[in-house]
Amino acid sequence: MLEPIGGLPDGVIGFEATGRLEASDYERVLMPAVREVWGRGDEIRIVLVFERFEGMSPEAAWEDLKLGIEHLTRWKRIALVTDLDWMITVTSLFGWMTPGEFKRFPVANRHEAIAWAAASDH
Repeated sequence: MLEPIGGLPDGVIGFEATGRLEASDYERVLMPAVREVWGRGDEIRIVLVFERFEGMSPEAAWEDLKLGIEHLTRWKRIALVTDLDWMITVTSLFGWMTPGEFKRFPVANRHEAIAWAAASDH
């Protein structure tokens, strides 16, 4: 399940994943928020929180891949907040493939992740 995170700074969207992600989470929760940002002509600044996570369906994995490729140049900053060992390993190996700037934060530094996502360039 994917739940929106409220109270984020202007220009930042955020979501917390719990349990298992399904394609419907992308279709009903994530994509409408991303399309709204794109519709304004803004770049995506997003915070993704994974404290507990049970994986994703193959359909959700496909939606995730399509989302990353769509409008590659519009992804500005992606802050991943997690302490999950396997996710840390995967992002250390493949984070360079992520569009835009990508940074991982421990769950205890959730507020730092939000501030980083919202920060303007130098």
